[in-house]
Amino acid sequence: TGGQVLFHGQDVLRLRPDEMRRIRGRGISMIFQDPTAALNPVFTIGQQLGEVIRYSHGDGRADVRDIRQAALRALKDVALADPERLLDSYPIQLSGGMRQRVCIAMALATQPQLLIADEPGTSLDVTIQDQILRLLHNLVVESNTSVILITHTLGVVREMTDRVYVMYAGTVVEAAPTPVLFANPMFPYTRGLMQSVPRLSGGGVAEGIPGRIPDYLNPPTGCRFHPRCPHVMDICRREKPPVYTVAPDHHVACYLYRG
Repeated sequence: TGGQVLFHGQDVLRLRPDEMRRIRGRGISMIFQDPTAALNPVFTIGQQLGEVIRYSHGDGRADVRDIRQAALRALKDVALADPERLLDSYPIQLSGGMRQRVCIAMALATQPQLLIADEPGTSLDVTIQDQILRLLHNLVVESNTSVILITHTLGVVREMTDRVYVMYAGTVVEAAPTPVLFANPMFPYTRGLMQSVPRLSGGGVAEGIPGRIPDYLNPPTGCRFHPRCPHVMDICRREKPPVYTVAPDHHVACYLYRG
């Protein structure tokens, strides 16, 4: 692997641990996929939320009463009832939806500039997942926070994002504004994803994508999608395709568009 991870022009991969700590929380915050694994079972919600708020102040010496009030506000912001009681509760005493809301509260309590959300709500039932995503959307709009949303759910992508980067086997294969991508998917994997979504109007079983995902330790040479691609050419097997601009702000890493 290689490359850079730039945040406000700084390559975070080159920062010292103390410099990275200053970015975590205030600069970048994250909602993890599994709220049960993200929360420590032996500490109360108040203790965990308080730690996040305390260290977001930089010196870790914020007033205890101020921290508790900030924690209460954070829980109220995510529409959790009886936040006073929840601060003294342990994660096991909360439902899955409540734990996910707590994780969102922890991520947003520091007022980050960038929020990374990894499949938020995936472990929840569809109704609760919809509530969580709507809540998250409203909160980030109100706080003017930028979001990187990691998800496999195309409906979530369509409703929640402005721009999409499609990845296959660890490689970005297509990037475009969300409406453009859904109206005109161009990379074969992206097309396959769109065609694999069941239609509410019926029409038989969705097509799906033939083949299996590659071995990440020993990925295919050239284009990593070529063993499953219906349009594969010899060059696809030999050389990694460059990124072609097929329309303004629409980029595809595929030899089909080289000319």
